[in-house]
Amino acid sequence: MRSKPRQRGAALLAAMLTVTLVATLAASALWQQWRDVEIETAERNRVQAGWLLLGALDWSRVVLQEDGRANRTNLVDHLGEPWAVPLQEARLSTFLAAQNNISQAEDGGADMLDAFLSGEIIDLQSRLNLRNLLDDAGKVYTDETLKPFVRLFGRLGLPSSAVLQIANGLQQAQGNSPAAPLMPRTVAQLAWLGINPQLIARIEPYVTLLPQRTAVNLNTASAEVIWASTENLDWAGANQLVQQRASTPYKSLDAAAKSLGKPNVFQSDRHAVFTRYFEARGRLRLGENVLSQRSVLLRNDMQVTTLWQEHTDWGMPAVQAQ
Repeated sequence: MRSKPRQRGAALLAAMLTVTLVATLAASALWQQWRDVEIETAERNRVQAGWLLLGALDWSRVVLQEDGRANRTNLVDHLGEPWAVPLQEARLSTFLAAQNNISQAEDGGADMLDAFLSGEIIDLQSRLNLRNLLDDAGKVYTDETLKPFVRLFGRLGLPSSAVLQIANGLQQAQGNSPAAPLMPRTVAQLAWLGINPQLIARIEPYVTLLPQRTAVNLNTASAEVIWASTENLDWAGANQLVQQRASTPYKSLDAAAKSLGKPNVFQSDRHAVFTRYFEARGRLRLGENVLSQRSVLLRNDMQVTTLWQEHTDWGMPAVQAQ
């Protein structure tokens, strides 16, 4: 008689274990299916965002090409031109063609309605080019070439010894030694040369690293860069130049010098009023995910070439539009 309750208890326990196992397997299968769907959705969004940012890059190239066409007879680039106007964050659907006052994105699902695009084009010749520290053979230039950077670092409250450290690091990176560091492509990558990250963050708005030596565009450079690149110009003169160009961009170096009453203060090997190197930045926000891309562009006459581009992955914090 006692064996029957034990058998019933064992059967009940086995049934409970079976139910638990089935529930566990079902939950695991459901979770795996959900995970696969999420991964596929994220990958699809990543690919779509990449294509959209590629389209934004093509738009930037067209803008620079048209600017080159307009300035073909007189090469002048300034901050009052269309390329210099940043694109504030806006819903992607506003850029799409509309039919009967209804955006095409409204028929494309919530993905398009939640996508926001922003970007800007930056004149890289508005900054001091670290490539100017080296000659074509990869050797460090003379003290005369180091002076603009020493002046800039002094203005920023940074040690002048860091200029020589950067120059020597770039020289070593151009060498063929197996122990040579990698050649940086961006200012942020100066960390490869052992440069302090805090110093890099401080100088990044004022310097760039381009494939060849470049002059500073007086129509777009900051007062700090203009002052640092011009030996016989005081700080007040640099600020005066920046204020005057806001209403009347300079069409030549002579015009800029005359506006200050200082003939021949600018040198053609250090200064210019036009630009060949630009940086195009694009940012796409899709829900809580963000993809950013930046590209360095070289403009020769009306031909705009992409030298390199990089992007950051999903998951970076959303940045509010300025």
